[in-house]
Amino acid sequence: MIKGVIFDLDGTLLDSMTVWSSIDREFLIENGILKPPPEVSDVVKKMTVDESSQYFIDHFGLNCTKEYVIRRIEDMVRQRYEEQIPLKPHAAELLDHLDSKGIPYGVATATYKGLAEAALKRCGVYERIRFLLTDVEYPLGKNYPDIFIGGAQRMGISAAETLVVEDSLHCIETAKAAGFPVCGVYDSVAEADTPRIIALSDYYVRSLDEIKNIF
Repeated sequence: MIKGVIFDLDGTLLDSMTVWSSIDREFLIENGILKPPPEVSDVVKKMTVDESSQYFIDHFGLNCTKEYVIRRIEDMVRQRYEEQIPLKPHAAELLDHLDSKGIPYGVATATYKGLAEAALKRCGVYERIRFLLTDVEYPLGKNYPDIFIGGAQRMGISAAETLVVEDSLHCIETAKAAGFPVCGVYDSVAEADTPRIIALSDYYVRSLDEIKNIF
């Protein structure tokens, strides 16, 4: 029986994945890489903030520090998180439904913590979640299950009782391997991974309002 939920943020609760695809390219162009490879966003989306920043330096030979990359990319996306990026359709309705059922939920994300907080507060969601877990608390990111296990522990339930709601294949693989039931969520940025996501997920939805049927 599912007793709690861990939501991913970008591409799951927030309609923000296309922002990251464009920011990766904008940052590289700004730093002299005039034709960034189209697959760069697919590569770095599996990394932590720390790892992706080092990847940009090493792979593209950038003459800057990792700390500069982290700060600059955060600055480039800050306005969009603070002012523009919306919740995905039906996200608020889904949270209302979980609240009505007394089911706790929180967020686990690879996004910069300050940006995640800003977007969730603006969208009226931050005060409703039990926790917001990021690379700050779990530096290994979502390639390891610690962040999901930590979320379940904060709700006082087991992995088997915690539904992980994700749109990214590598995160779904991590959660499933650790014994969490998973709900895959469609996002156009992950279109190529959709068949594998469907195959791995216990549930799969194209719209967040379909998740209400699980409870």
